[in-house]
Amino acid sequence: MAENAMWYVAHTYSGYENTVASSIEKAVENRNMRDLIHEVNIPMETVTELTENGPKTVERKTYPGYVLVKMIMTDETWHLVRNVRGVTGFVGTDKPIPLTDAEVAAMGVEKKEVVVGYEVGDSVKITEGALESFLGVVEEIDLERSKVRVVVEMFGRETPVELELDQVEPVE
Repeated sequence: MAENAMWYVAHTYSGYENTVASSIEKAVENRNMRDLIHEVNIPMETVTELTENGPKTVERKTYPGYVLVKMIMTDETWHLVRNVRGVTGFVGTDKPIPLTDAEVAAMGVEKKEVVVGYEVGDSVKITEGALESFLGVVEEIDLERSKVRVVVEMFGRETPVELELDQVEPVE
């Protein structure tokens, strides 16, 4: 198919998220629709709660009452998800509206892993953006934020620039 799978949000009865997710997975396997429905996700966060017995780490649903489904929207996939027990509908007015890439990233649903081939102090070349093809030295790498700070020389001065991890490559 020419279409790409997108993330859609299915609204569920509160407390039914796990049941709905497993039911969708079973239906996809039974109907051999893995090429149309790629992934089912319940966004979770790890929280440390302070109790009388000391700190306790628990997993909590980030968006109670919602299940995210990465799929190619067709009548068949819409009916499959919509008819699962516990699903009340999709988020959207008349038809389901897919999440944007920015929304998916903000929710932490898909982790984009970047393999870094450089270290602090290495010479790198900027591969995209306003400073494309500039050379610089890595000053700091922040893996949590997926950022790298590179010092480049502009107009005779050293200037620190913050970039995405995949916007630079090591100089051989």
